[in-house]
Amino acid sequence: MKRIILTGGGTAGHVTPNIALIPRLKELGYDIQYIGSYKGIEKELIEPFDIPYHGISSGKLRRYFSVQNFTDPFRVIKGFSEAHSIIKQLKPDVIFSKGGFVSVPVVLAGKRCKVPTVIHESDMTPGLANKIAIPSATRICCNFPETLDSLPKEKSVLTGSPIRQELLSGNKIAAMDLCGFSADKPVVLVIGGSLGSVAVNNAVRLALPELLECFQIVHLCGRDKVDDTLTSMKGYKQFEYIKNELRDIFALADIVISRAGANAICELLALRKPNLLIPLSAHASRGDQILNARSFERQGFSMVLEEEDLTKEALLESVQSLYDNRASYMDAMRDSRQQDSIDTITGLIEEIRSK
Repeated sequence: MKRIILTGGGTAGHVTPNIALIPRLKELGYDIQYIGSYKGIEKELIEPFDIPYHGISSGKLRRYFSVQNFTDPFRVIKGFSEAHSIIKQLKPDVIFSKGGFVSVPVVLAGKRCKVPTVIHESDMTPGLANKIAIPSATRICCNFPETLDSLPKEKSVLTGSPIRQELLSGNKIAAMDLCGFSADKPVVLVIGGSLGSVAVNNAVRLALPELLECFQIVHLCGRDKVDDTLTSMKGYKQFEYIKNELRDIFALADIVISRAGANAICELLALRKPNLLIPLSAHASRGDQILNARSFERQGFSMVLEEEDLTKEALLESVQSLYDNRASYMDAMRDSRQQDSIDTITGLIEEIRSK
């Protein structure tokens, strides 16, 4: 039987693309194993799929000063030793890495064991973990055309990001019932991430009276961020977080307001949902969301509103413009080269496995 090791963790964004590949890999006859950290989010997310999970020691790779910077290198070295032992025992045909700090010792150990590795970079510019892993990779997948300029040309492929196929099979009637909405107004979906976004939440709520004149609003506002004073407002439905019903709400939404995390915007691309991106500011991140958003804007997939420019007036104008011009965004997304990412990535996996 063919065997593959999946790795990646630290955040859900380094795990969900792996999850999206699992059904197709099973169809192709792979025995799937997962290497992650002992207690990371990846262990919890992988558990429902009944895939053998192997924990290793992991240290975070920080760009800033921390006392842990003096101890975490030893954890990485230990993780390399543990990953090396696991790989020698399992004898996989190929490794697929989605990144995150736990993936570094796995990719390096894979090279030591002469196991070919495919890695995937979601953001416009490679994160630190993938920068370390790139020289050891056999092939490199990426989301954005611009990323190819910063990767070794001979082994890099524009694939887009694999997304969960169940998101494509939503039921809009079920979502209308869940939200208590009618069919006489279009629907705006607001997504601020699993933890929510204070800036986006505040701007949307400030503009609610005007927005609700023309739209119905589904607001995924994040943990502990539901505003109880607004629960009775007609046409406005809040959720902290939604899991199983998300596909139905996507099916119902005419346009989407979202942060610009790589996996989130790739889901919007696959679903062909016209979207307004409000990227996390450079003050609160390494600026990758801004780069992601601007790339999607250049490709005609998205409108962009910088957080620093986020006012009630700017939001209202952008939402109306996006809705009025939604057909042009849908056409651009339909013609994208990043649509068949699961088949493209599994094709690369099959290719390097057979060499």
